[in-house]
Amino acid sequence: MLQSVWAQLALAMSALAGTAAIADARRMRRRNFDRVGFMPWSMIFILSLVIAVCATAFALKGY
Repeated sequence: MLQSVWAQLALAMSALAGTAAIADARRMRRRNFDRVGFMPWSMIFILSLVIAVCATAFALKGY
């Protein structure tokens, strides 16, 4: 049961990391540099990727 929760968390964080990577790439290619965004996509990507890796390790270990 708990192993499934870790796997679901890993999947959700992987999806969030992918979304953040795409959003950060779009932000870097914007035409009007004066229109800055408020979402820290790079930080969201890094944190969600770290959580996804840890959750995957916990799911595989069986915690």
